[in-house]
Amino acid sequence: MNTTVPIIPASPSRFLPVVEFGRSADDLLVARVGDTAFAMVPTWAGRHFLATGWRLSRPLDTWRRDDFYGHSGDVADEAAFRALVAENAEHQRERAALGRREVGSRVHTPWGASQGATIYGEGVLCHTTAGHGGFELAPEQNDRVHLLLRSSSGFYEEDAEWAAVAQALPGLFTGYERRLADETLRNHWPDAWEAIHGRSLQPGESRARDRQIFEHQHAAHWIVISAVSSNRLPGFVETMATPGGQRGPGVERRRFLVPSSEYEPGLFGFMIDPTRHRDLTNGDD
Repeated sequence: MNTTVPIIPASPSRFLPVVEFGRSADDLLVARVGDTAFAMVPTWAGRHFLATGWRLSRPLDTWRRDDFYGHSGDVADEAAFRALVAENAEHQRERAALGRREVGSRVHTPWGASQGATIYGEGVLCHTTAGHGGFELAPEQNDRVHLLLRSSSGFYEEDAEWAAVAQALPGLFTGYERRLADETLRNHWPDAWEAIHGRSLQPGESRARDRQIFEHQHAAHWIVISAVSSNRLPGFVETMATPGGQRGPGVERRRFLVPSSEYEPGLFGFMIDPTRHRDLTNGDD
């Protein structure tokens, strides 16, 4: 059964997205917020990810998995799914209230000719091009970007560098965008984040910082850089490992055999135990 839950606006003039929850034709938990559609899609071992679609105008109970094409990360359970949908509804409300405007543009950008731009504020444009896009800041706005993140050109690509713009000009972004920007800075530029916030990142707060710690702690250990299920020895994985997981010319490489049931790469790689994992480097099969 589908349910429609209106979000009460702060004032009658504010944008009012409507949130709908329901079950799809193939029994996925789904939701719709304005033109954006969401589904909680199971993967394996009880895991799920958040799938997205666009302008699915049909009733929710007619939707199917094939209607969704976007992948927006893992989602733990139904409560987490509903929280993400509610966050998106608030994001849409805030974005509408910010009054961003679409304008024509043909200026040259680092990603090619602009095919159009969105005005976020005075001196702040976000360009769309054939292959990529990003922000262009006027000099006075670019001066507000932290020195460790500032681009001398005033251009910031849309995949990660945009976060520097959101950090410098938070009033032009929604709460959802500011959260993503903070996460992006922690994961890509941990030194800059620490300088801005005046504290050290703790374990689990930054993938980049956690990787640095891992690589420092395991610089002398054999870390797997590639692996394949063994055709010759069923139930095992044949791996290639290097000291500290290093790559490139001149790096020593060794082959090890690991039981399939044990091989879980983890976030930064699988660490070989030479006392237990058979060394195949010299043809010891």
